[in-house]
Amino acid sequence: MDKITALQTHNLTHTVTSKTGDLTILKGIDIEIKEGESVAIVGASGSGKSTLLGLLAGLDRNTSGEITLYNHSLTSLSEEKRALLRGQYVGFIFQSFHLLPSLEAIENVMLPSELKGDKQARQKAEHLLEQVGLSHRLTHYPRQLSGGEQQRVAIARAFASEPKILFADEPTGNLDEENGKTVIQLLFDLNRSQGTTLIMVTHDNALASMCDRQLIMSAGQLKEGNL
Repeated sequence: MDKITALQTHNLTHTVTSKTGDLTILKGIDIEIKEGESVAIVGASGSGKSTLLGLLAGLDRNTSGEITLYNHSLTSLSEEKRALLRGQYVGFIFQSFHLLPSLEAIENVMLPSELKGDKQARQKAEHLLEQVGLSHRLTHYPRQLSGGEQQRVAIARAFASEPKILFADEPTGNLDEENGKTVIQLLFDLNRSQGTTLIMVTHDNALASMCDRQLIMSAGQLKEGNL
């Protein structure tokens, strides 16, 4: 049986305006990603990888072209409706963590489940923090955690929403080798066990090569490649 298309773009472009004029970051991107696939987006710094990831996740609005997420056109939705769609389908691991500083680690992880009305939110959060090696940091605030620990909390929070698509921007970028291996294992376990579609931006060619597909970003365009 053919797999469902989780995400698709057609002639996707993105242009920003600066003091020196318009700068086109993405130029006519056409991609199709099936449900359950793992896809790595690689390329030089400044090539547009993170911009593309944000657009695909509905965090920003593209200049032209189409983005379709599970048959929903992101380009035709208001910000409010895009937010609802993200809550239903999307998990995101930010490179800069984006933890809420006024919440403890466990409260940050509980938040997506609580927003869905899940009565098991705390139990799930405890389990996820244990999986990422932070069962001893449940009541610590982000400012009391190292960068690597904050990133693991962010990863646990992304898992908590039980997303159909998980977007990850340099998910192991601030972790040491041992913790990086743990996180990689978690990412691919989620991909396999729950059929979650995994789309990541990474500079780590070894990590990218573990994905089903590699997409190489260069000069605002994407092409399939092998690392």
